[in-house]
Amino acid sequence: MKKQPSMLTRQVILDGLKYLATGGFWLKHSHLPKLDHAIPDDFIGICVASNQDPATDDYVLTQLQMLGVTRVRLDISDDDARPHQERFLRRLLAAGLSVTLHVVQPFTAARNMRDASVQQAWATFVNELLQAYAGSVAALEIGNTVNRKKWAGYDMPGFMLAWQLAYDLARQYQVRVVGPNVQDFEPLYNVSLLKTLAQTRRLPDVHSNNLFVERVIEPELSDERIFKYQWTRHLKFNLIKKARLLQKVGEDFGVPALVSPVAFWAIYRIKRHLPDGAQKQADYVARYFTLLAASGALQHANWGALICHREGLIDDGLKDAEYPALERVAYYKSADGQREHYLHRPSFAAFKTACDWLNGAHYIAPVSTGHGLEIHELQQHRKTVHIAWTVNGQCAVLDQVYSPHCLQLAQIFDRDGQPVPDRQLVTESPLYLVWPEPDQMLLRTAQPALSGTVIHAHIGGKQYFPVHEGDWRGLILAKDAEEARQLWQAWHPETLTPPAKQQALRHARNAIWSLPDPRTPGQQVTVKKPVRMYWHKTLLDRFKPSKAKRSWNGAMELLRRGVGTAMPVAFIEHTHDTTLRRNFYICDFVPHQFAISKAFLAFREGATEYEGLTAEHLYQAFARFCLHMHHSGIYFRDFSGGNILVQREGDQLQFVLIDTARLHATPRATPMSNRLADLTRALNKLHWEGRKQFLQIYLGMSGRRLSWQFLWPFYVYDFKVSLKRTIGRKGISKLLRQIKSRAD
Repeated sequence: MKKQPSMLTRQVILDGLKYLATGGFWLKHSHLPKLDHAIPDDFIGICVASNQDPATDDYVLTQLQMLGVTRVRLDISDDDARPHQERFLRRLLAAGLSVTLHVVQPFTAARNMRDASVQQAWATFVNELLQAYAGSVAALEIGNTVNRKKWAGYDMPGFMLAWQLAYDLARQYQVRVVGPNVQDFEPLYNVSLLKTLAQTRRLPDVHSNNLFVERVIEPELSDERIFKYQWTRHLKFNLIKKARLLQKVGEDFGVPALVSPVAFWAIYRIKRHLPDGAQKQADYVARYFTLLAASGALQHANWGALICHREGLIDDGLKDAEYPALERVAYYKSADGQREHYLHRPSFAAFKTACDWLNGAHYIAPVSTGHGLEIHELQQHRKTVHIAWTVNGQCAVLDQVYSPHCLQLAQIFDRDGQPVPDRQLVTESPLYLVWPEPDQMLLRTAQPALSGTVIHAHIGGKQYFPVHEGDWRGLILAKDAEEARQLWQAWHPETLTPPAKQQALRHARNAIWSLPDPRTPGQQVTVKKPVRMYWHKTLLDRFKPSKAKRSWNGAMELLRRGVGTAMPVAFIEHTHDTTLRRNFYICDFVPHQFAISKAFLAFREGATEYEGLTAEHLYQAFARFCLHMHHSGIYFRDFSGGNILVQREGDQLQFVLIDTARLHATPRATPMSNRLADLTRALNKLHWEGRKQFLQIYLGMSGRRLSWQFLWPFYVYDFKVSLKRTIGRKGISKLLRQIKSRAD
């Protein structure tokens, strides 16, 4: 029997529906930034902690000074760590920092809040703190993810008791109250809690909600969990809309001030989707705070932890096995680890740079927003500043957005605050463009657009250089501008001619051949050029990107998601090419031991090993690769065995994909129907026993069991292949060749 919702859950829903019915959640254009508003001087803050060693206090204070942070949030609880926390609190106050004191009950106490002795202990604890620090702290924050009982321990009556006791004491000591600390975007809880607190005349001075958006991968994206995928595009619940609606909810109940006490994106969560977790976290920091500032809805917003191996700006060197068994999103009891193991992550510099440009700035307007290219204009230090980035691996060319003279006058800084005068692209890693005078900023177009090219923004030691000469255009990946010029001269498209068929690596619809690599003597690159286009493809592909650009984009999507592929070096295309054949894709040559189709053919013919590898060993390794690829959102679409190259070091196998032009990439995991479409191609040359063994491994890794519905697509694909071989284009061509041969 389905479990019925509790009366409290019904009350939350009922309160929310009444508010919805009166138009409470309606705010016109709420997904867009608020124009022309001031950003508070201490807008960006951070959650801090220390431990039993007083020297850790010194370390943390030094880091805060380096960051330029003037406002912090400190959790304090009535447990064994309290003496260290109070010592640290006194140090923070002595250093002149604005401190929000977040009072937190231990989990067991919160769970038993209806017990009179627990209530008395809580009241005594809060009273002692306020007696000592009421005149020094900026605010008292009450509440700990009240809508997450498994983290905080509270049920709703217990929370209300804790709130009442702490609130009344705060009023007695005339301390500003922040709360109730709702987790994520669940506005029905905000409505119901604020309504209840208003009825008891215990409303907070500041409304708090932890604005986490890491589960949508990128903070600009609309949240697909709200009313499911089909409504996402229409309802546009992005970070800005969430912030503005929560601020309106508070305002409607008499609490217009809104803060986000804690939010972060943990490295281990990022790595579930993207391999370069530390870099993506740093991008997220800059983009997240810029969007919150643009919303105009918050007084303050905090990053979750200064020091933590999972989500901190500083890695403390611990491992997940040493992380507390009970994870509390808003509660950091101590900064564990030895200080000699502490290491600044890229997000440390990104956070500092965001503080420098956002705190105390005046937000003007978005130059571009909501279409994959974000450019936000503000004034800071009497200068005009544009913070620019793209979404989901896209890029934009700077000189297609700004006039050449404007770019000459601009100072350009990267996400970490370093000057990058030769930067030519806007990527998902934010840029800061700064002009001393407002009239020096001149856009080339009123509607800046993306280039349609995908890039991996974090390839170490390399940059992207757009090329545009005559009717030729493209992109080169090189270590610097000089190397880019060298490559362009070596591979100028007017001089690139496919070799004769017998000298090429492949020569059918596409010519593929090798050329010397001018960067490394003795090495080679691989060039791909279309040489034959069927008439229907000429019509169907006319409005698609060129084959070279599609190959580049596909390879870059694989790199972004940590899937092996040949490193792209350049793509070049002709702007007025009606034949669709004047384009070139160039990538590094891939050394490999064999294509996986060779192994599958050998197993089909009865071999138990190939190149010293057993079938089971190869199946296990290939299944892990396929599962990672599909979980990363890749639907390869040309996943034939010849396009899957195998590299081997001892028993370790690596798989590298080539021929990437048909690939589709999405932010979510690939649906099972598309996964099976890939696997039917990859396993086509493998015998049925091997296919079943592989599928059992692949499906088992994701908790599924092999059944007929997973085998049916293989029967269908085999039937299609047999038709192609008999009455399809290849079959007819083969038949005509046989007839001609007999006639001769």
